[in-house]
Amino acid sequence: MAPTCLLCWVCSLLCVWSVVMGHPCSLDHQGWANCSGKTLQHAPSSLPRNITSLDLSFNSLVMPHHRTLLQHFPSLHSLNLSSNAKLTLSPAVFSNLRALRLLDLSSCSISYIHMDTFKGLGNLHTLLLRNNSLQELDVPFLLPLKALFHLDLQHNALVSVDTWSLQLMETVPQVRLEGNPWACDCSVHPLQQWLRRRRAVQVTCVSPPGLRGQEITALDSQDLGCQIEQRFARELNTTQQITVTESNTTALPAGKGGRSWPYLVGFLVTAIGISILIALAAKCKLAHKNFASYRHRPLPEISSIGGRPMEDSSSWDRGSCGSHSIADAADLQAEDDDGFIEDNYIQPSEQLPTKEELELHRSI
Repeated sequence: MAPTCLLCWVCSLLCVWSVVMGHPCSLDHQGWANCSGKTLQHAPSSLPRNITSLDLSFNSLVMPHHRTLLQHFPSLHSLNLSSNAKLTLSPAVFSNLRALRLLDLSSCSISYIHMDTFKGLGNLHTLLLRNNSLQELDVPFLLPLKALFHLDLQHNALVSVDTWSLQLMETVPQVRLEGNPWACDCSVHPLQQWLRRRRAVQVTCVSPPGLRGQEITALDSQDLGCQIEQRFARELNTTQQITVTESNTTALPAGKGGRSWPYLVGFLVTAIGISILIALAAKCKLAHKNFASYRHRPLPEISSIGGRPMEDSSSWDRGSCGSHSIADAADLQAEDDDGFIEDNYIQPSEQLPTKEELELHRSI
């Protein structure tokens, strides 16, 4: 009975002391202070310095902006700040609570956490952030939490989480993500793989409507629409690589690489124009040769009387036709200078008379 009476006497003494000191919190002999639901705006400064647990939930606390919270409680192991709607977390606001093991920030309407908010909490074991308004995770806030074992992010406004954040959360053994409005499209695939490695359950989709309520780990890539999107992404990457390669091939010296395409177009137009001019020149030369080769005149006809050709000087009138025969001969000589000889140019009807035909004419 003596130990029981002693315990009651200590509790009574703590209560009387708290009333005398003017704070509304209740204390027990184990160093626990209950200040819940007292409409406090600031933490009581009159609490004993050796307390180990402090409950400040369901108040209207206003967090300091340029100094730390609870500066005089170096032995505090557990701090409950849940259900304080006006709570705003500034950088390093808990940096003096180096012995803290549990921090409850549930239902505080927190929408953003600065990466230095939990600076100094190297011994923190449990961090409760459920029922807040976090839409994205600036997960570097986990970096100072070297000993973190349990992270509760249930019932926030998280739609997706990036790969780097998942890698940082990989070091935390227990992470709760249920109750968030996860969008189950192809971007949720890294989260799906992460949940499967942890064998997490009850993390369900909210959108699209066709997948609402289904567990993320049970979906396949076709359900997430990844098959078409991944193929399109591969084709897009291939096109980009080809474009980059072509740009590097035709790039100008440093400082002008971004405007190299006008020079490339000018080069192509010039090359095409030169090719067309060369083709036209070659075609004109060939046409000139063909035209010149067909300007030959037929050979003079062979007289069928007397068996001598008509160009023989004895059968022509030297007076009236002499000038014409000389001019024709000169023309023939000039035209034969090109060395062109046509095959079968003398028609069969114009060939020389045979011996029988000459004898027949003589007999007549």
